Amino acid sequence: MIKRDIYLQRLIKRIGNGRAKIITGIRRCGKSYLLFTLFKNHLLSSGVDKDHIIAIALDDDENEHLLDRHALGLELRSRIKDDKPYYVFLDEIQNVEGFEMVINGLLRKPNVDVYVSGSNSRFLSSDIITEFRGRGDEIRVRPLSFGEIRPLYDSDDAAWDEYFNYGGLPSIYAERMDDEQKVFFLEYVTKTIYIKDIVERCKLKDDKGISNVLDILSSATGSLTNPSKLANTFKSRGQKRITDKTISNYLRFIEDAYMVERVQRYDIKGKDYIESPYKFYFSDIGVRNSRINFRQVEETHIMENIIYNELKTRGYLVDIGIVGHKDKTDDGIYRKRQYEVDFIANLAGKRYYIQSALSLLDEEKLKQELRPLSMIRDSFGKIVITRDRIRPRHTENGILVINLFDFLLNADALEI
Repeated sequence: MIKRDIYLQRLIKRIGNGRAKIITGIRRCGKSYLLFTLFKNHLLSSGVDKDHIIAIALDDDENEHLLDRHALGLELRSRIKDDKPYYVFLDEIQNVEGFEMVINGLLRKPNVDVYVSGSNSRFLSSDIITEFRGRGDEIRVRPLSFGEIRPLYDSDDAAWDEYFNYGGLPSIYAERMDDEQKVFFLEYVTKTIYIKDIVERCKLKDDKGISNVLDILSSATGSLTNPSKLANTFKSRGQKRITDKTISNYLRFIEDAYMVERVQRYDIKGKDYIESPYKFYFSDIGVRNSRINFRQVEETHIMENIIYNELKTRGYLVDIGIVGHKDKTDDGIYRKRQYEVDFIANLAGKRYYIQSALSLLDEEKLKQELRPLSMIRDSFGKIVITRDRIRPRHTENGILVINLFDFLLNADALEI
């Protein structure tokens, strides 16, 4: 059993805070297990009576009659029989039209603590947040992290080989699949659950356009892009032309399903965001690999994606950094260039500038990775994460260089 302690603790800290705990994340990432098993077991072990935990899965055909909000409200009220605390779990709540009225009704009861989950941002739209009037509290759940699957393997390298190929969807590890089954599972989940869900929810004619956009994003993980660039890619591949507006809609649909995340660039010296282009990272690297039939499994880009996911799992707000600098050319003229910092990670007053580098054994590569960090004049932490097996060390400029596994397995590694 994988404990998912980081998310369990986030739920525990929010018990009785008077807001609806909204558990979000890509389908099959373990939201239901977190809520219906781990959190429920915690409540029971804390002395909560079993009949004071009301758990309803709204994607179960046995509960189809409760997809009507009036029927759901009646069912819940009938099960709240005294003034003791009740804990209401509603899984896949977006399947109920007008569910926000049910939730707001529950929140008016002083002895009811509400937990809802869903697999798309439909129920986090601005209109629904307005309905909650500040009474919603989101907990984003992600696929398993490297640290969560590491105890299942004999070595870091064995765990890494599995993780960077197949990602962190819990079923892969809970069901002990062989490689063939993992490939089939990822293809099945992506096509018949994720893509099908988008097509049905967004009322698309077919899955061709959305599938093509997803494939292009998969083959260009971590590359700067925007709708215009993607439209040109379609054209260069001889595919049917798709307008920038249509591509923008497709990107939003894919983001709403929590399959990818858009990351903006931030001008560190100018202290301003750059609207376009931007990058996309996949919530699960196994899903990304399956879309390209495991052909482009480049460790460099996958490592960058996994570092991004780890930072987000730990609660950081993450941007891509841009540092402008005037370089002297061979002809003696100074020209301004932009250097990229892979990630700017912010959390509770802390900030880290982070570079991802597969290997630093080449001296030129080391200089290349260190240069953008050395141009940043503030006092926040500057770090290079490498796959090389090295002990943590600081450069002459105070830049921390650490091993990838030290970072992934130690929540305090950035503080060294």
